[in-house]
Amino acid sequence: MNGESLPQTSRIPLYEGSTQFRHWRFSPEQLAETRSLLNAAAVAVIRDAFESDQPGSSSQVSFLSAEEENLLVKLYLGKIPQLCGIFRFPEEVEATAMSYLKRFYLKNTVMDWHPKNVMLTVVFLATKTTNYPIPLDAYASRIPKTTPGDVLDLEFLVAQSLGFDFTIWHAHRALWGLWLDIQTLSDIPLDDLSKAYDGALTSIRASRFTDAEFIYTPSQIALACLSIASPALASAWLRSKSGQGSDDAISAMLEPLKAMVLSQGSLPDVEAVREVDRRLRLCKNPEKIPGTNAYNKKVAEKQRKAEEKRLRKAELQRKAMEDGDPFGSTLTAQADLDDDDDDE
Repeated sequence: MNGESLPQTSRIPLYEGSTQFRHWRFSPEQLAETRSLLNAAAVAVIRDAFESDQPGSSSQVSFLSAEEENLLVKLYLGKIPQLCGIFRFPEEVEATAMSYLKRFYLKNTVMDWHPKNVMLTVVFLATKTTNYPIPLDAYASRIPKTTPGDVLDLEFLVAQSLGFDFTIWHAHRALWGLWLDIQTLSDIPLDDLSKAYDGALTSIRASRFTDAEFIYTPSQIALACLSIASPALASAWLRSKSGQGSDDAISAMLEPLKAMVLSQGSLPDVEAVREVDRRLRLCKNPEKIPGTNAYNKKVAEKQRKAEEKRLRKAELQRKAMEDGDPFGSTLTAQADLDDDDDDE
């Protein structure tokens, strides 16, 4: 190499190389804008669907706002731990399913897909992606008024909405590492540490009802929750990492995160959500409701496209047979064929 040294390449932390960091990190302002734009686009499409179903009907509809949509999603986030408790799924499944539900509604609206239905699918999907699978029939049979089809019908849509990014970096895992690290510090009573860990884990579970995972890293959430449970332990750990330096900057960064967990980490008012759900029945996309004119038109259009595709394929096969090659002379002969998956 003529005595020349190779250039040094800096190694990025594992988390920064993850899809979670690259695809699912936002500022509070970006999150608000994403939800607002999604809601506005959904209302415009659904308003047109109402007009298609019955001209003039959309003027009588009170559509949900982005905030109201999020309120309903939050209620069903709270039902995921209950559902996981029935099956005794581990915390990894519960936390993953809650992340999936929140991610899904950054790409979709409750006016198209009710959280009650999506919740069942994200839990089942999470059992597979976290390697705690359960047979579909066994899963559906223990949920009242649920068939295997109710679970599977939305599975591809959910996976597609997640961008097939199934791996989640969770704050409860970061807390476990933090807890092990603190044990190496001197003069830390084990009883105090155990109580602090339990308290921090409670706060981490509360953080799943907030947008914390979209804005902060898992380690930041873990440290903030430890600081809520035991400020002294959190400060002791920070001092051990900063040496004689000041940890004021980190502490200041944690304050808004702690405030978010404490103020938003709980279920919404049931009466407020009940009113949102009542209005949702009146503003649900008619294209998703069997029996409406809009639904029938969409089904008819889908059948028309399928028939056109079938006829094109049959015509290509006929020509191939006439040319003496039943498999087609070249691959390019298939260029005009669409794939078999129609966009919804």
